Amino acid sequence: MKNKVQLIGHVGNEPIIRDLDGGKKVANLSLATKDVFVNKSGDQKEQTQWHSVVAWGKTAEIIERFVEKGKQIGITGKLTSRSYDDKEGNKRYVTEVVVSELLLMK
Repeated sequence: MKNKVQLIGHVGNEPIIRDLDGGKKVANLSLATKDVFVNKSGDQKEQTQWHSVVAWGKTAEIIERFVEKGKQIGITGKLTSRSYDDKEGNKRYVTEVVVSELLLMK
């Protein structure tokens, strides 16, 4: 089995671009995807899922130049999980999609 995620959705916030030591860039953004289904009553319902997305290097540079809030994009990547301690010392857990391919859509 392979850790692979493919999503098409709309960017939920302006991407946050950071410059790292050595000139490398990292981009963080949220991506909204929608599922449409019919419930037991026969009513059509829509459910939005939010995904945390991170991109590195050249992909982050492309996001910086061409991606803005509301734009539809397609991504391929892998799921990663990590934890950190917040300012109050509480342990927080994050699951992100690390982008390996980016598709800019109209």
